[in-house]
Amino acid sequence: MPELPEVEVVRRGLADHVVGRTIERAEFFGTRVARRHLPGPQDLADRLAGNHVEDARRRGKYLWLVLSAADGSRQGLVTHLGMSGQLLVEQADAPREKHLHAVVDFADDGPQLRFVDQRTFGGMALAELTPDDVPEPVAHIAPDPLEGGYDQAAVVRRMKAKDVAVKRALLDQTLVSGVGNIYADEALWRAQVHGGRLCSALTRPTLARVLDHAREVMLEALGQGGTSFDALYVNVNGASGYFDRSLHAYGQEGRPCDRCGTPIRREAFMNRSSYSCPRCQPRPRARRG
Repeated sequence: MPELPEVEVVRRGLADHVVGRTIERAEFFGTRVARRHLPGPQDLADRLAGNHVEDARRRGKYLWLVLSAADGSRQGLVTHLGMSGQLLVEQADAPREKHLHAVVDFADDGPQLRFVDQRTFGGMALAELTPDDVPEPVAHIAPDPLEGGYDQAAVVRRMKAKDVAVKRALLDQTLVSGVGNIYADEALWRAQVHGGRLCSALTRPTLARVLDHAREVMLEALGQGGTSFDALYVNVNGASGYFDRSLHAYGQEGRPCDRCGTPIRREAFMNRSSYSCPRCQPRPRARRG
């Protein structure tokens, strides 16, 4: 699933190619793409027509366009990419993709915006905006490490108070958003902390170091266009990122640790996998009783 850097790459593409344009018409194919828009896909298409795209914004893994209507009302077109969603900017005469779910045309006759989703877990919906221009369905998500409103000291305090594994805390979008499995493993490897260590047992400086590394690794991934393991994640021009070549832990099972040479191990974690170095990131001792 795309994480913060991948979604930010898409947001930047939308800012370059979509912001400032006026929607002429929209078309949705099937019902799943608009299932979060309860009135249905035709209502969504009707309500998008005539809106001006003011901005492209993101919080964590959520992405939205800030829209303004002729009457001055403003809403957010929220898009979640799910596991395989792609927002593509293409010419209207370009061949249509097999898993195309939505097409947005603009009044300037420039390139279309298309939503393609092979596994159909993603979707689009209109939502009311809070005073901070955050859609109401996204308002419960915590600020992410790249946002101006992110308060790391507050996140550290909340993590320290929790008797949960530090990796679980990193993935808790109500604590800090945007960190997924890939970048959690990379941050923990850099901080030399096993993901099973309890937040309550770690010092505040250690928790801060983990969060520092999470921000650092996501910025590095962003600079390389994100992480792509297959053709499902691409930017708006269809290009893949290449940060997967720079991963030290995630997906590196059996390969020597880049720090000490010990083979990277894979462990089951929340119906997925965690990757770590047995020497640099020793497992926590079992608690007695």
